[in-house]
Amino acid sequence: MRFVLAVLAVLVVGITGCGSETETKVVACPDCEGTVSKRATTCPHCGAPLAPVEIINSIGMKLRSIPAGEFMMGSRGWSDDETQHRVSITKPFYMGVTEVTQEQYQKVMGTNPSQFQGPQNPVEEVSWADAVEFCRKLSAMPAEKTAGHVYRLPTEAEWEYACRSGTTTAYSFGDDALVNNNGFFEHKKTHPVGEKKPNAWGLYGMYGNVWEWCQDWYGAYPSGSATDPTGATSGSCRVGRGGSSGGNAALCRSARRGEYPPEYRSIRLGFRVLRSSIK
Repeated sequence: MRFVLAVLAVLVVGITGCGSETETKVVACPDCEGTVSKRATTCPHCGAPLAPVEIINSIGMKLRSIPAGEFMMGSRGWSDDETQHRVSITKPFYMGVTEVTQEQYQKVMGTNPSQFQGPQNPVEEVSWADAVEFCRKLSAMPAEKTAGHVYRLPTEAEWEYACRSGTTTAYSFGDDALVNNNGFFEHKKTHPVGEKKPNAWGLYGMYGNVWEWCQDWYGAYPSGSATDPTGATSGSCRVGRGGSSGGNAALCRSARRGEYPPEYRSIRLGFRVLRSSIK
């Protein structure tokens, strides 16, 4: 009897231990946010693919899954509007692997306002409202709507978090822009997306080519830590991130902020999308 009890005790401890270990080896599905084993290739709750982490949507746009996490947003000593503070991103999401291309914009909007024409070049000469309307129309497409996919502009915090991809340096590749091969700096025109090296999370063109509209109103950062911040409640300008091919490398740092009136259009200004889910 004692032997049987001893064996049962070992089994209970073993099962409990395995359960605890499993709990530390799970991730959240970017689609439904359900708990999933890191070894799973598809989500058991919604069937979304988990590996590889790159997916392609109904218009051929590539998106990359970005995990939830924390990071230090902003910088020290670069600019007064980059006050460094800790930010928590509590929900995983999908981010466009590249800036929205002219081909993709044409498919959704039926027009191409860009000056530097090229199907794989980033769309430019778009206002903030144009970018928001693109997201609305893409979300309303039958395949996307049926799947419950919702597209929008990333918040400024989500953009910087994805851009840094776990790094703390001025750029995701280090502090020296001269050794960079990740962005287009000081060029007179845009270039096809995806020609440079991606960051650690598989995102291309986070530096240079075109500034990217973000969801937020431009405003001061909070003095303390923040969770899923969405920026100022009002303002006269929206945030742009990433710099463009018309500026120098210092304007393309991970923490660098731009501010533009929402109606502003420029050959140096485009956007990329974030995809979440309502299912």
